[in-house]
Amino acid sequence: MEVITILMTDENGANFPEFDHGDALYRFDRLTPAGPQRLIEGPICVFVDWVLDDLSGLEMCRRLRADPRTAHAHITMVLESCDAEDKRRALAAGADDYLVGPVDRTTVLDRVLALGTGKTGLIAGRPFTLGELEIDMGALQARWAGKAISLRPNEFRLLRYFAENADRVLSRQDLIDGLGKQEPPIDERTVDVWIGRLRRALRAVGAGDPIRTVRSMGYVYDSH
Repeated sequence: MEVITILMTDENGANFPEFDHGDALYRFDRLTPAGPQRLIEGPICVFVDWVLDDLSGLEMCRRLRADPRTAHAHITMVLESCDAEDKRRALAAGADDYLVGPVDRTTVLDRVLALGTGKTGLIAGRPFTLGELEIDMGALQARWAGKAISLRPNEFRLLRYFAENADRVLSRQDLIDGLGKQEPPIDERTVDVWIGRLRRALRAVGAGDPIRTVRSMGYVYDSH
């Protein structure tokens, strides 16, 4: 089943129950100024409020477009009024669409469903690059300087999460939370096993060891 993630800056909207629609599951999550707090797989749709506590909705749009995790998401700006200048500024900041709030779950789902699979299918298919590392989300393939990295699915997800949070120390619990819920639940020993395999796979393609252990704290992926 394909999972479509709907990120919302509205704290209440982030708690909307998920929606099962045939072979697709629409799941709501919170968006903060720091960006997504967990690994997101599949298409992303974002609803950004015009006014936020810590920054403007326009600045949030600019950050989303600059963030490789969300650069190709479909962004809808939730305006406070039907003002032509606000609409122009929203589109100039990177929004794809706009609507006048407040919005409820039905309004959001109607907008996302109207995009159709053709539009949302484009969102997750763009490669993510960090130096010599390229992660192709559509093909579930990672490469280093053009060489394919042999990875199991969970190791691929782990590498992607490291790359999306490069130069940030991540504890084992951060990694478990970031990779999302799984059955059976992930434990810290499993994370260590995955990291060991990931390091060996990276060395095999000449990447060295960009994953550094920080004693008593966790791990960090060094981008330089």
